[in-house]
Amino acid sequence: MLTSMRAVELVHFGDADTAFTTRELPRPTPGPGQVLVRVLATSVNPLDLQTRRGDYRDQLALPAVIGNDVSGVVVETGPGADDFRPGDEVWYLTPIFAGQGTYAEFHVVDQALVTRKPAQLSHVEAAGLALVGVTAWEALVERAAVRAGERVLVHGGAGGVGSVAIQIAKALGAEVVTTARAADHEFVTGLGADTAIDFSAGDYVSQVRALGKVDVVLDTVGGDTLTRSPEVLADQGRVVSIVDTPQPQNLLAAWGVNATYHFLFVSPGQAKLAALGRLVDQGELRPVIGAVLPLSDVAQAHALLEASAGNGRRRPRGKIAIAVHPLDEPPHQTTPSPHPAGASATSTQP
Repeated sequence: MLTSMRAVELVHFGDADTAFTTRELPRPTPGPGQVLVRVLATSVNPLDLQTRRGDYRDQLALPAVIGNDVSGVVVETGPGADDFRPGDEVWYLTPIFAGQGTYAEFHVVDQALVTRKPAQLSHVEAAGLALVGVTAWEALVERAAVRAGERVLVHGGAGGVGSVAIQIAKALGAEVVTTARAADHEFVTGLGADTAIDFSAGDYVSQVRALGKVDVVLDTVGGDTLTRSPEVLADQGRVVSIVDTPQPQNLLAAWGVNATYHFLFVSPGQAKLAALGRLVDQGELRPVIGAVLPLSDVAQAHALLEASAGNGRRRPRGKIAIAVHPLDEPPHQTTPSPHPAGASATSTQP
């Protein structure tokens, strides 16, 4: 039996090129109610960038293995973990800042957080959907309570959370407006967005207001979205923000439209993953994987996620996945077909 595993540890807070080291660590052992999973794929999220930079240094002792998405295969079960057997293909989202992360070949998790992987998804796709999917679901369904016929504004529709949120909002029967660069308009409308607005070509507020007020705003980008959301909200509109960087604090305008604000730090759960799996099975949701890198290239994956027009690089659409073990299927990029989502198209990764 293997007693060690390869893992990528965060050893220094700071720049990606000096922050990580690949090491052999002891392979974890499942305790009561836990399962040991052979991690086939994980992914990189903005939360990982913030953790690496040191935004949450008070909650993390170094060295540490970070990462929160898993798709893989159960290899061992602990006492009382009777819901799964070795060989089961599973996916899940780990608790944030609790225990070992997922940049490793094996991971131990409470079986109560684990769900069987949708058969239609590859492990790369499932790993790329877990955290962003749960985030978008919790934002739109549990917090904003989006209803059929409402108009939803998704900021950053070409990003990881945004690309999933567009599809979930459409599945809920909403009209979807999204902000994206002009080069991404065909992409986001292919996901199901009814209208795409180029945020770099003028004031997005005036462009949204020309369409009519919106019932829900999902903020995935920060900046002045919190303070400006009341300018586009219908009466009793709702705003959900997943951004925890400082923003302007004067929300007085929200009073005038009876707005409700929600600030979301996502939590894992089987029910949310199961709901996402049903949407996948129904052909209404497909993850968007913009790039796939091996575990040894975690630092490069972080740098790619941080790419922007300001530093002369383009961030991939959707998610950046990490292939931890050799996969049965080749790494690929997935782009959903126009809503309702059908079979995915594949191409080589960028």
